[in-house]
Amino acid sequence: MKKLNLIAVAFILSASLFGQSNKEDIDLIQSIFGKEKKEVVKQYMTIPDAQSAKFWSLYDVYETERKKLGHERVKLIEDYATKYEKLDNKTATDLTTRKLAWVTKYTAFQQKYLTKFSAIIGGLQASKFIQLEDYIENCIRLSIQEEIPFIGELDKSKVPGQNNP
Repeated sequence: MKKLNLIAVAFILSASLFGQSNKEDIDLIQSIFGKEKKEVVKQYMTIPDAQSAKFWSLYDVYETERKKLGHERVKLIEDYATKYEKLDNKTATDLTTRKLAWVTKYTAFQQKYLTKFSAIIGGLQASKFIQLEDYIENCIRLSIQEEIPFIGELDKSKVPGQNNP
């Protein structure tokens, strides 16, 4: 069942790669928070009117770049899903290396935008924004992780003497 969920998640997330305006991203965030991401940000942040236009303009650029990183994560999940049943040492190491490189890239992306947002709204508000982004990102990661089987998880059902369903 987990494998079917993994394939379904990969399929749903991959649809955004083909120009469906990140509907799945929006749906996932709405399922977690009950509203669109921009609304969550608007509700949480306290941006003075004087900085509001610059903040939201930069936010739109930030979101465009963040979604590109999201597409890379989807590709990685798709690769994991298609290679899961035949994982070997080399493939598993490659997928994990790519995942860690993605995390490094995402962290550098956040650092870049922390600096940019700080210049507009100050360090405290920029840190508040990054903290919210981390929370949302972690919710998304957890939601995805709950649908992805651990390496070897499906093999447990093949072991004699185990409690097989």
